[in-house]
Amino acid sequence: MKKKVAILYSELADYSIACFRALVHSGVEVLLVHWPINPEAPFQFDLSFCTSYSRDKVDQKELKALIQTFQPDLILCSGWMDDLYVSICRSWHGKVPTVLSMDNHWTGSLRQQVARMIAPFTILKTFSHAFVPGHIQKEYAVKLGFKPHNIKLGFYSADVDRFDAYYKQFSKDFSNPIRFLYLGRYAEHKGISDLWSAFVQVKEKHPEVELWCAGTGDMYEDRLEADGIKHFGFVQPGDLLPILRSCQVYILPSHFEPWGVSVHEMAVTGFPMILSSAIGSKEAFLKERENGFVFKSGDVSSLGKAMREFLKLSQEERFKMSGVSRNLSVVNSPKIWVSNLKSMMN
Repeated sequence: MKKKVAILYSELADYSIACFRALVHSGVEVLLVHWPINPEAPFQFDLSFCTSYSRDKVDQKELKALIQTFQPDLILCSGWMDDLYVSICRSWHGKVPTVLSMDNHWTGSLRQQVARMIAPFTILKTFSHAFVPGHIQKEYAVKLGFKPHNIKLGFYSADVDRFDAYYKQFSKDFSNPIRFLYLGRYAEHKGISDLWSAFVQVKEKHPEVELWCAGTGDMYEDRLEADGIKHFGFVQPGDLLPILRSCQVYILPSHFEPWGVSVHEMAVTGFPMILSSAIGSKEAFLKERENGFVFKSGDVSSLGKAMREFLKLSQEERFKMSGVSRNLSVVNSPKIWVSNLKSMMN
């Protein structure tokens, strides 16, 4: 008999869909409940591979009945911010594994200290396991009281097959002129204003460089229109190839980024990286000066310096960085994600 997994998810993304699809392909029946699509990231998802419901289309009674009828062997819940999701997990706790996915870092804030104190009476009575992206999130899960053997790493994975196919469809040209690439929302916490400012400064002495930006958000209407900066708006993942083919180094300047799956995606595609110190996924996908540079988050001068450091590199050095990114990218994939999730059913 097929195993059954109920997924209570917040905001869907292309990469999460790749993992859910891989779970179904492994022989597991999936019931997916998700929040409505975010208008700032208007992805077009094909969910035909599983039974799915938008969270706003089912009320509390209906959702609880759906889960009861489905009789899952495991429930995966993204975070604890949805009271109904939490209520369902609490009612199934002790009957099946109830898995909390979380990407929070441990910062020692007052709010986290309170969460740590009340966790034995709340979180640990709701969730039996934690599924986290990396070691910085595992530290928080341990402080909440989860046993290390009930914590799995690798919750966020790129759609490796898609970006590996992109990598194989073109040969990277690391000769000048260099085009820097940004993929993400146009939001202040993403540090995109810092990126524009740093680029303008760099371009003064390197007039041949360009910055290509793809995304949308509340800052899009106020985007900087300047020489060398090209804005594409929101681009579906399936339409990224022409942009990826034309750029040579990926920049993610976020002021706060619990993980950053785009870093994994760009590593698979063979991009050297320039990442802010606030990017969680740098622990897995960036080795300083081996495949890129880390700069101080929110520091325009530090970002500009990192960009200039990349421009100083020879073609051979840039090509070696690309290879290191590719090598680092294999630490996770949707198949590994499935293996980690299934191990919590045993």
